[in-house]
Amino acid sequence: MGPEYNIHFIAGFTPNEDSMAKNKKKCYSGIGGQAVLEGIMMKNKDKYSVAVRKPDGEIEVDIDEYTGVVKAPVWKKVPFVRGVLNFIDSLVLGMKVLNYSAEFYDEEESQETKFDKAMQKVFKGKTEKVLTSLVTIFAIAIAVAMFIVLPLVLTDLLTKDVRNESFIAMIEGLIRIAVFLLYVVLISINKDIKRVYKYHGAEHKCINCIERGRDLTVENVKKSSRLHRRCGTSFLLFVVLISVVLFFFIRVDNRLLRLVIRLLLVPVIAGISYEVLRLAGRFDNIIVKIISAPGLLVQRLTTKEPDEDMIEVAIAAVEAVFDWRDFKEEHFGKKTENDL
Repeated sequence: MGPEYNIHFIAGFTPNEDSMAKNKKKCYSGIGGQAVLEGIMMKNKDKYSVAVRKPDGEIEVDIDEYTGVVKAPVWKKVPFVRGVLNFIDSLVLGMKVLNYSAEFYDEEESQETKFDKAMQKVFKGKTEKVLTSLVTIFAIAIAVAMFIVLPLVLTDLLTKDVRNESFIAMIEGLIRIAVFLLYVVLISINKDIKRVYKYHGAEHKCINCIERGRDLTVENVKKSSRLHRRCGTSFLLFVVLISVVLFFFIRVDNRLLRLVIRLLLVPVIAGISYEVLRLAGRFDNIIVKIISAPGLLVQRLTTKEPDEDMIEVAIAAVEAVFDWRDFKEEHFGKKTENDL
């Protein structure tokens, strides 16, 4: 039997799962994830799993641990500092699991090239770690160039004869938001990205299913929402919006100094954005709903409805690192259907 709802039905109207969910409590689970190539990564504390649907149709699940770039756990509890560390960890681990999932769909023969041999000779057994670090640094550089440098350059070109500093700051903020939204829309056109977005939806649906106290089954996951407040998309939007506010009030005349200050403020912005996202994931009041609304709106672009095969992969990833049955009994006081 599924969860019961203490509500009244209006004649001729049957509420769907999402409308009923609004009348039911939601408990924070602590698990998070990421869509990869034909699969999903789920992380619970230091343990994570990657479930991938292989070309032959089988689901491969790999389980490992990731403690982060900074081993001292005390820093991960310091507000704002933990946001910066979590951002870096998500990039590093994200690149690692993406590379893992891509190995199943590598069409080229896995022959060792001269470059591979040279890298192995220089870095020995740490080649993969070094390459992942380099790719992560490159990804950060591209993001900074797109969302920090480009809006600043475009603003200078468009406001050469403008003397109103407040107007200039507003133009830069609008350009930054436009660049972010345009980026999200453009990459969604790619066929492979569309499938990743479906797996992204499956990831959210699984977490929402668990946090609503439902059994983690394909049918229950299908009925759950594909939008979630603790999504990385919401985090990135928070980064953009908070940067707009900070850059509006922190102004300097020198263009080079303006750029340097913006770069130095990136960790601060990331730290603030993480705390806002963390707040949104743990509480459910009118203020949190208002703060979360823009991120949930953008998630309609970065998540798509998954098929049942994708949901099965997501469930496999969750069950490898998270005991949803114990979670349900502890927070909702109900046994699973199989236990009844």
